Amino acid sequence: MAGKAVEKRPEVDPRDEPSAEWGWHGSFPKATRIAGWLSAVILLLMIKGNHENNTENVWLVGLAAFIVLLLLLDLRKSRTAWRK
Repeated sequence: MAGKAVEKRPEVDPRDEPSAEWGWHGSFPKATRIAGWLSAVILLLMIKGNHENNTENVWLVGLAAFIVLLLLLDLRKSRTAWRK
C-alpha cells in the first residue's frame, strides 16, 4: 500500500523564495506556450519584408524552428510526465 500513497511535496522555504510568504508561487505554463507559438508565427510573418538578401530570412526561420522545437519537446514532456 505504500506505493499508492500520495506524495506530499515539501513546502517552499521563504528564505529561499521570499515571494512564497505573500502569495502564489508558481509559473504560467499555458501562457508561456501561447506566447511561444505567437512568437514563432510572428517570426515567420516577418519574412515578408524589404530584405536585401536572405541572411535575415535564415535567422528568422532558424529562430522560429528552434522555438517550435522547444515547444514540441515541452508538449512531449508534459504528456509523459504522468508515467514517471
